[in-house]
Amino acid sequence: MILVTGGAGFIGANFVLDWLRQTDEPVLNLDKLTYAGNPENLASLQGDSRYVFVKGDIGDSSLVEKLLTQYAPRAVLNFAAESHVDRSIHGPEDFIQTNVVGTMRLLQSVRSYWQGLPESERADFRFLHVSTDEVYGSLSPTDAAFTETNKLEPNSPYSASKAASDHLVRAWLHTYGLPVLTTNCSNNYGPLHFPEKLIPLLIVNALAGKPLPVYGDGLQVRDWLYVKDHCSAIRRVLAAGKVGEVYNVGGWNEKPNIEIVHTVCSLLDELRPRSDGALYKTQVTYVQDRPGHDRRYAIDAGKIERELGWKPAETFDSGIRKTVQWYLDNPDWVAHVQSGAYREWVQTNYTRRS
Repeated sequence: MILVTGGAGFIGANFVLDWLRQTDEPVLNLDKLTYAGNPENLASLQGDSRYVFVKGDIGDSSLVEKLLTQYAPRAVLNFAAESHVDRSIHGPEDFIQTNVVGTMRLLQSVRSYWQGLPESERADFRFLHVSTDEVYGSLSPTDAAFTETNKLEPNSPYSASKAASDHLVRAWLHTYGLPVLTTNCSNNYGPLHFPEKLIPLLIVNALAGKPLPVYGDGLQVRDWLYVKDHCSAIRRVLAAGKVGEVYNVGGWNEKPNIEIVHTVCSLLDELRPRSDGALYKTQVTYVQDRPGHDRRYAIDAGKIERELGWKPAETFDSGIRKTVQWYLDNPDWVAHVQSGAYREWVQTNYTRRS
């Protein structure tokens, strides 16, 4: 069995679903079910004996230790995190509590469990920490893409909390010998993405006839990674990654945000035209930029390809088409995640920018 933390969120849920499509090895999913943790993401696993769900916090050491003892996983994959930059600007304490304190407590619980394993099982055990390219800071237009040797220079409360968690994972390797792996990914997109992030927000707002908010000039550049490619990379790192190594996972798809906006609009024009015949791009609205908005991220994913033979299967064109189609095909899921709390957040974040 493997233990996945945060497995009801966007990336975690996609990972759990893909894992159980690929293998019969059971999954224990520990998720606190905050606003972005959605049990409906995993509804298809109801009644599946390979899947066990426990609602709980990675910072609850007594619970985590009990689960480790009861289920004896061979690996722990830590997806659990607060992950939205804008939310971290409004409320940084939640990010410190989950991403820093929670990761530290999880590491302590896992270390205690690992040290009690028989020698052969201890050698095979892995702790895989899922992180982000945002820990590296911001690049100029001419800078080389981030490699695993870039120093960490986080610029938002979110990225600072993730950088801190990355340091903790490294420290538990060097101080205690815990066999850890770390992945730093670029911007994920795809099915089950909570609609506060750019691509799902664009789709949801466009279909509802609402403005499509673009921060600043829209020329911020990101590398885009289809979520199922990210999941396949994590599986590969877990299977063959070298203990203590960091692996950058990217899609080789650097694009400015405004290009993403126009691509989504064009796909919706094709797949779900507006009833009035107008183009969706007429809904684009430029709003006040995010404070301290990093200008460019870019991932060099050469190491994971050279050493582990992994590269993304999807191009951006194929991945974004699949993503838009998924949202069009799943209106009930979209409606269910747009709770009162979600509407209040959108009001808080975007009304003041308009």
